[in-house]
Amino acid sequence: MKLARTRDTCRSCKLTEAPTVFVIDSDASVREALDLLIRSAGWQSRTAASAEEFLARPRLIGPGCLLTEMNLPGLTGLDLQKLILDRRELPIIFISNWADVHAAVQAMKGGAFELLTKPIAADPLLSVIRCALERSRAALSYLSHIETLQARYESLSAREREVMHLVVSGRLNKQVGGDLGITEYTVKVHRGRAMRKMQATSFAEMVTMVASLRGETVTIGTSFHASPEPLTRVTSLAESTHLRDYGLVPA
Repeated sequence: MKLARTRDTCRSCKLTEAPTVFVIDSDASVREALDLLIRSAGWQSRTAASAEEFLARPRLIGPGCLLTEMNLPGLTGLDLQKLILDRRELPIIFISNWADVHAAVQAMKGGAFELLTKPIAADPLLSVIRCALERSRAALSYLSHIETLQARYESLSAREREVMHLVVSGRLNKQVGGDLGITEYTVKVHRGRAMRKMQATSFAEMVTMVASLRGETVTIGTSFHASPEPLTRVTSLAESTHLRDYGLVPA
């Protein structure tokens, strides 16, 4: 059986616990304003002028999200999205100077967390970032859970794996014995060992564990799947009382 792999083999990756908001925008003044806004909320900020600059940096493994301009020079925001599809812990928030329906559809189909059109008020932007960071934490927790299950699975013998996969597929102990050419008692022994090594407290829990390892449908909490309430109705920068402090609203 082919199992989903989640372990990161990138040697340049660095671990971090503090939430980090990555900002990519070709406009230096926008980067500076967003950097100040993000740091004022208590998060780390890392800015880049292009997708290429972002990709050249070591990957950070920790709570975070990516706030990127859609229409970047060189690699576009959509190009970047395709290149980091495996980074489930990094929700993407797209920002754009104008509403492009085709690009918006592509972004959302690709798994974008949110798509915002400039101008954007600071308060709702911070709210979207906060929700994205919660999703990131949930994703990291889930990936850690899967990694733990993978380690347990690798401790099973080849026969224990065979028995486990057959019984969770719905085969009875007697049928499994017939399939593998072993006695029903031996099947029960292997099944019991597999459950102990997987640390499953019930057969139902073991079924859920195997489904998770196969990458099948698993519920991991609303915070991982749910998107924040759409903020497309927020279009006026003047609605925020703090924006001029960050240079996001013309004086």
